[in-house]
Amino acid sequence: MQTTSEDTTMYKVVVNHEEQYSLWPVDKENALGWRDAGKSGLKSECLEYIKEVWTDMRPLSLRKRMEELSSKN
Repeated sequence: MQTTSEDTTMYKVVVNHEEQYSLWPVDKENALGWRDAGKSGLKSECLEYIKEVWTDMRPLSLRKRMEELSSKN
């Protein structure tokens, strides 16, 4: 009987200056330009959190630019 090993790696959710989200192992230093978003846990938990909070996939700079253009009309 073959058993599958469950991923027990603990991750944290990180976010960059463009408000884009990613996962990062909790025991690793964040990559340059990324900061903690305040959630950590199993991969599935972190992905669920990202799904809840990252509702607009456009980078922040694009969202701001589109707002500027729409306010000029």
